[in-house]
Amino acid sequence: MLPNQEVFFRISLALTTSFMISEVIGAFITGSLALLSDAAHMLTDSTALAISLVAIQIAKRAADKKRTFGYARFEILAAAFNAILLFMVAVYILYEAYQRFKTPTEIESIGMLIVAVIGLVVNLVSMRLLMSASDESLNVKGAYLEVWSDMLGSIGVIGAALIIRFTGWIWVDAIVAAAIGLWVLPRTWILLKESMNILLQGVPEGIDIAEVELRIRAVEGVEDIHDLHIWALTSGKNVMSAHLVVQRFSRTEQEILAEVTHLMSEAFHISHTTLQLEDSRFHEGLEESEGMQH
Repeated sequence: MLPNQEVFFRISLALTTSFMISEVIGAFITGSLALLSDAAHMLTDSTALAISLVAIQIAKRAADKKRTFGYARFEILAAAFNAILLFMVAVYILYEAYQRFKTPTEIESIGMLIVAVIGLVVNLVSMRLLMSASDESLNVKGAYLEVWSDMLGSIGVIGAALIIRFTGWIWVDAIVAAAIGLWVLPRTWILLKESMNILLQGVPEGIDIAEVELRIRAVEGVEDIHDLHIWALTSGKNVMSAHLVVQRFSRTEQEILAEVTHLMSEAFHISHTTLQLEDSRFHEGLEESEGMQH
């Protein structure tokens, strides 16, 4: 993340936290569950932004003898935590909406409307600040999605306040609260799935390992490939290791290494490639030896 983007991140955190406190107070004054659900999302937004900032700082630490890849993966741990937290909040909101259907309460629609409009403005500002970095980091993407979903929640609360004001249908408040919870759940699952794929060292999204193998086999001098592994340290930092069986006299080892490394970087955005080259004659002898043992 660029320095100015980190400043935007801090501004967004300050705005979101300040308004979240105001929104909680407003929810209790007006009696609106929809407003309280929006405040709960604001809380997860603030938590996500705070954790993201900590993760960004930790991820900047240089690699050491105990963590040779550095601390970049801490960012993914933060993203997974954010997803779990948001999931729990969404479930709580659905439960509270069900309780409101059973026992409706009076709602102060004017106060609800004023607070929701202010919340919408804060969300739009935060989204604008986070948008530029949301494609660079899964952690920032998680925070951005939370603010984005909260913006939709604010629009829903505004609509509910207007309906209650002009019709007196207080049950609309619980409907909007439940809709916000249901809207968040699938997006939470997507973020959690992406985070877990990285933590489990799965093949990064957008990379077809069969295509990678095919492209490597097409490189002049490469006869075979095995022990191919592709994973991600964190968002946008893909890693690959493989054993290549090469023809001894076709090209130099350095030429083959250079071409495959360049190919992986340009075609698949794999920034760190570790390759072990094996002489084709030695590899054939090894296979024959293994076959005799069996």
